[in-house]
Amino acid sequence: MHLSVVIPVYNEALGLPELVERLESVLNTLPYKAEVIFVDDGSRDDSGKVLAELAQTRPWMRVLVLRRNYGQTLAIQMGIHHAQGDVIVLMDSDLENDPADIPRILAKLEEGYDVVSGWRKDRWKGQFFTRKLPSVLANALISRLSGVHLHDYGCTLKAYKREVIAPVRLYGRMHRFIPIYAKWEGGRISEIPVSYHPRKYGRSNYGMMRIVSVLLDLVLIVFLDRYLQRPIQFFGGVGLISMLMGMGTFGWALYYKLTGQKDFIATPLPIFTALFISVGVVLLLIGVLAELLVRVYYESTNRPPAQIKRKINFQEETPA
Repeated sequence: MHLSVVIPVYNEALGLPELVERLESVLNTLPYKAEVIFVDDGSRDDSGKVLAELAQTRPWMRVLVLRRNYGQTLAIQMGIHHAQGDVIVLMDSDLENDPADIPRILAKLEEGYDVVSGWRKDRWKGQFFTRKLPSVLANALISRLSGVHLHDYGCTLKAYKREVIAPVRLYGRMHRFIPIYAKWEGGRISEIPVSYHPRKYGRSNYGMMRIVSVLLDLVLIVFLDRYLQRPIQFFGGVGLISMLMGMGTFGWALYYKLTGQKDFIATPLPIFTALFISVGVVLLLIGVLAELLVRVYYESTNRPPAQIKRKINFQEETPA
């Protein structure tokens, strides 16, 4: 097995037949064996049923049906765990990614790279201020903080050599940051423009809260990258900043007092400042510590992060 394509699925029943047809036409042109692993992430529509029917006559299709909706990242993690290929390609199931780009990405990978990322260069035409500009700024921020310079972190269509993605354990919504994990393993990363097609069926599963999630995940990534082996520098740095701000606030209140403008009790500024800073710092540190505890829990107990309800066309189900 050379190639494994992993596709998370959530409520995409209408578009799955077309996606499978496109994949089949592309796979027939490849000079090596391939498998496609569809991970039904607890869909509420007929996605699982449609996948089961399509897989009956296509032995290259593998289907994992999760017991409930765990989220895109864990669905991808389960697909990677069951993949057999030397190269693993990730893509979306909503037809926005074009399977015809897979050979181009694989060709780029064979130039000596460990990761090749897709760049939806023509996305958000006509929506510069509402969509394109925020996307450009977000990708620039992630690139700046991570040291991995990509134009489109949100593009799921990416190819990885197995040795750089297999050791990665994904949690939360970390799938968009896999190239950063790969760099930690010494991987070489490249990027090529790929096609982008607007969604044809259903509606997007993403909302504005995704921006908040990405920013919080970015904070965690920076922490894991820079401070995992020396957390005192992170916690101590935040503590010192908090103390300096507290001293500044006290100096401001003292200035009012000495100049006779206001007494300490005459302004709520010191109280509100101390309250907001304390709550913010505590919540941020609790969030980081909770993420670390989740990793310790899963990796020390060897408990899988998601439970599989059913498997289709996997070797262990073949009668002896």
